[in-house]
Amino acid sequence: MMYEQQQRQQQQPQPQPVRMDMRKKSGHERRRSITEEERLEIVDLSGMSLDALPNPSLNLGTICKLDLSNNNLQNIPESLTARLLNVVVFDVHSNQLKSLPNSIGCLSKLKILNVSGNLIESLPKPIENCRSLEELNANFNKLCVLPDTIGFEVINLKKLSVNSNKLVFLPRSLTHLTNLRVLDARLNCLRSLPEDLENLINLEVLNVSQNFQYLETLPYSIGLLMSLVELDVSYNKITALPDSIGCLKKIQKLIVEGNPMVSPPPEVFEQGLHAVKEYLSEKMNGGHKTPPKKKSWVGKLVKYGTFNGANRSVAREERDGFIMPEYRSIDGLASPRYMGMFSPRRLFSPRNYFSR
Repeated sequence: MMYEQQQRQQQQPQPQPVRMDMRKKSGHERRRSITEEERLEIVDLSGMSLDALPNPSLNLGTICKLDLSNNNLQNIPESLTARLLNVVVFDVHSNQLKSLPNSIGCLSKLKILNVSGNLIESLPKPIENCRSLEELNANFNKLCVLPDTIGFEVINLKKLSVNSNKLVFLPRSLTHLTNLRVLDARLNCLRSLPEDLENLINLEVLNVSQNFQYLETLPYSIGLLMSLVELDVSYNKITALPDSIGCLKKIQKLIVEGNPMVSPPPEVFEQGLHAVKEYLSEKMNGGHKTPPKKKSWVGKLVKYGTFNGANRSVAREERDGFIMPEYRSIDGLASPRYMGMFSPRRLFSPRNYFSR
């Protein structure tokens, strides 16, 4: 009996998620579909040239994804956002939004927020209440600042993209985002980076390129990002990389072009990433390789065959920056008895004071 009941339950059709593409429906069909609350999970209103949102009489709490991208929206009603209690993905990219509603802080289940390609100058402070947020894309806006304490609250954030804005600095609280894996802050006006970057223990990609004349230095802590795989600091005004970058064991891609780089010198970069890391490691451990000691003039004579007893003449050549003129070799005069006679002035003279 119980087996038969289980068979009947398995044969009953299970409810399936329904994607509502509002672009393919007439006005009447659209209203009828919107009222089917029990089936509504995804609402796609993208690319419909909307200037304003309709105010449907439905339970917005059933929506898990709302796509309003590629429209002409200038604002999002506070009342609408406040009722998206179960939304996980909220996409409003490529509109004319100048701000986000404060009620966005009600979206406790929100994981992905895409507000790129708008005219937003600042993010509302209540966005910090979106503690489930994992990905925030605010590229191509007019952001001048980020909320000061955002890093203390959205601790689950894994990807933060704020490129192509007007940011002058990143809030120090971002260093508390221990789950962050990607930080993209290129094409801004950054003048510096937070000091305590070593707290970003899972950061794999850091891109602060193309801040042009503004970003001149990198913090020492950038070399303590033990999970870092890719670092792009190209097209800034950086003259020297921190020595600590030599400690980055997982780094696979380092982009520094477009900087007036002095340290490491260009010839080191030409040898590849390994040479750069080795150079910086040696510098961090007390300087570059110990410079060779200056050889005495006697050593140079030995090197160039003056004391080797050979009968050949040494042609004029340049070795280690030293130019040696033609001299005849000298035999039998390298004993202590005669060493006092070998002054540099006498030996390095066109005249042959000693000959066979």
